[in-house]
Order: sequence, then structure tokens, then C-alpha cells
Amino acid sequence: MRRRKHMKVITVADKEQPLLLDCGMMLPEIQAAYETYGKLSPARDNVVLIVHALTGDSHPAAHDRDDEIGWWEPLVGPGCPIDTNIFYVICSNVLGSCQGTTGPASINPDTGQPYGAGFPQITIRDMVRVQKRLLDKLGIERLVLVIGGSMGGMQALEWAVTYPDMMDGAAVIAAPGHTTPQAIAYNVVGRRAVMLDPAWQEGNYYGSQGPAEGLAIARALGMITYQSDASMTEKFGRKRRNDQFEIENYLDYQGSSLVKRFDANAYLYLLKALDLHDVSRGYASYQAALRRVKARVLVIGVSSDILYPP
Repeated sequence: MRRRKHMKVITVADKEQPLLLDCGMMLPEIQAAYETYGKLSPARDNVVLIVHALTGDSHPAAHDRDDEIGWWEPLVGPGCPIDTNIFYVICSNVLGSCQGTTGPASINPDTGQPYGAGFPQITIRDMVRVQKRLLDKLGIERLVLVIGGSMGGMQALEWAVTYPDMMDGAAVIAAPGHTTPQAIAYNVVGRRAVMLDPAWQEGNYYGSQGPAEGLAIARALGMITYQSDASMTEKFGRKRRNDQFEIENYLDYQGSSLVKRFDANAYLYLLKALDLHDVSRGYASYQAALRRVKARVLVIGVSSDILYPP
């Protein structure tokens, strides 16, 4: 994990205050990585929480002209839709990831070795609980908006259900209230691609390259599910380059790019968290869970997304 100059890391769980996960296990130590943009108002009432998608991180936008481009660059910044001249923006890396927040690649304090496949299974709700602890540490008691797409949209909706009194608005982009069997099926195949790579070594590959080929295949499958046939035809058609179709070059690039920046075990755990996503868990019904929501909610569907269609 490469530490960015604007990234901060804070302890949100320790042996005195461990986090009880949905799976029933305790995490005795959790570090949360986050970045902030803009200025916090004296009343602390201008906070927007951005929650990222599957392989995202705490860096949605550049902080200055010398900073690297973020994954939501057109939307966050001075004069942008999420205007940092007005709002104090917080974006944290999710629990289970590998971009600064505790995940499978982190050191297990009980063993002194990386958790690997021994990391407890986490859920979208667990991610939200960690974000809540982060905000508590920062003295933030209310949010103007929680916004995110795909896995981020799941978190935004979970925020609205779990902490209904804490926010004014939630923007849920390309995300369902619960994951469908077809979406789970895609993720199952992606996980198997990683786990069947001999270099995965039952998750104990740290110190070696790890399951690069399996992770690249899993990422290629994921990229296919994010786009419809019509959108791929418009982007790539049947054009060829270097004896390969452009769509092949695109998938190869996406796979190799992810291998360079993401931990395979984290990918497995986050895919499973997507599968487990269901805001109704623990409530009498799906409708009962949604009735808890007090925030104004904007739901945006993406017509070209076959994984989470409108």
C-alpha cells in the first residue's frame, strides 16, 4: 500500500474498544485511512461523506495541481457538484480493503503475521460501522449527505437505514438494496479464478507475487459485468490492434492494472461482502428496513450496468 501525502490514518478500534462484526467475530485493532477536502464549518454542519466502490480508496479527487488525479475527479472540488468551497468532504477507505484501512494484508496483532485468509468475513454494514467510528473520532455528529456508487451506493443506503438520525441526504448510485442471485454468480466465478491460481496458496502468499493471473481474470470478468453489449459496441466495436480485439486489450489492461495496486485477498473479501449485502438483515422485512430511512434519498440507476441494473 502506497501512502499518499494527504492520507491520514486513525485508530478506530483497539483492545479496549474492539469491533464486533456481523459474523460474530471481534476485530481487536482497526486502522482507518481517510482524506478530507474543504473546511469544516464552526457548527460542523457541512460534512459530506463519500463512500467508494469495490477497488476504490480514500482519494476521490486531487487536493491541488501537484496531486494525482482521483477516481471521482469531475465531481469533487471547488465549484464542482460536491463543492469543496461549501462542503467539508470526508472519504475513507473501507474495512477489508488494502489502501490504508485494516484488511487481510494487515498484521494480525495476535500472530504478528498478515491475516490472509484468516481475516474475518466483513459486510457492508461492518464497513459503515467503521466509518461511524471514524466520524465519532473526528467529532462529526451529522452529515449533509452520504454518496457513493456500486459498493459505495450500498454503503450510502446502509448508512440511511442504520443511522437514520445522522444525515440529511443519501445518494445511492447503481446499487441495490440486496444483491441478486445473478450478481452473486458473477462474484462466485471471480473468486474461484483467484483461488484456483496456484500462487494464491490458500491466502498465504505474502512475500511473493501472489495470484496475479487469477486476480487479473477476476477483474476482467468484473469489468464485463459493469457494461452492456451496447456500451461495449459503442466503445470498442470489432476494432483490432496487435492481432487482438480492442475489447481484449481493454480487459488485459484492466486486469494488469489492478494486480499492481490491489491485494487479491482483499478482492475476495470485498466481493463476498457484496454478496452478503442486504439492508433487511436483522429487520422484520425489506420494507421495514427502508421505513427507518429519514433522509432525503436520491437513487440513480445506470442503464449500461448489467451487474446492478436500474
